[in-house]
Amino acid sequence: MDARILATRRNRMANSLTQAEYDIPVELISLRPPVTPEKFEEFCRKYDELRLELTSTGELIIMPPAGAQTSSINSNLNYQLEAWSIQDGSGVCFDSSAGFTLPNGAVRSPDAAWIHLQQWDSLTKQQKSSFPPICPDFVVELRSPSDNLTQLNLKMIEYLENGTDLGWLIDPFRRKVYVHMPGQETLVLDNPVSVSGHPLLPGFRLHLARLWYDE
Repeated sequence: MDARILATRRNRMANSLTQAEYDIPVELISLRPPVTPEKFEEFCRKYDELRLELTSTGELIIMPPAGAQTSSINSNLNYQLEAWSIQDGSGVCFDSSAGFTLPNGAVRSPDAAWIHLQQWDSLTKQQKSSFPPICPDFVVELRSPSDNLTQLNLKMIEYLENGTDLGWLIDPFRRKVYVHMPGQETLVLDNPVSVSGHPLLPGFRLHLARLWYDE
């Protein structure tokens, strides 16, 4: 999503990403890590208009609202995944508003995610209503104009290290898809028409024509 701001870079970013421009509270901009999980939940309730993440070392990541085109692309991505998930019935899918507490302690919000029903049903009602202690089986990260590609690939590696079986990093500007799977080298697809979720997501094929940025 747009304008991801690591708390450790807050001073350097202050001039280009002002509070007025993105309506980021001063309390968050001036925050020093580590942020505890309890404090993180408090911030999420207090600033529910922002999408927040927490790294495994307690650094807060602030993601202001996406630009219109990025939002449209993300909407289509989630529509396709949800349509397949309803028909398949073997799991539950989530959009970018969901946060998951990974085994390493990070709280991450992929742009799209899917969890096998058996894993989801193992959680308590209370866990499901918060940031459940679970790593999605499948995740998608969509690169925004301000995202660093190297950092996003590192984030995908973090997912794999914490239990994800399949991850897609979609770069709509370069029209590339980076396919991440445990124990395998990253597969780079250049301007693909679609990408298959087989075998983890049997029958799911993400069509990419509406996910590319306009020239």
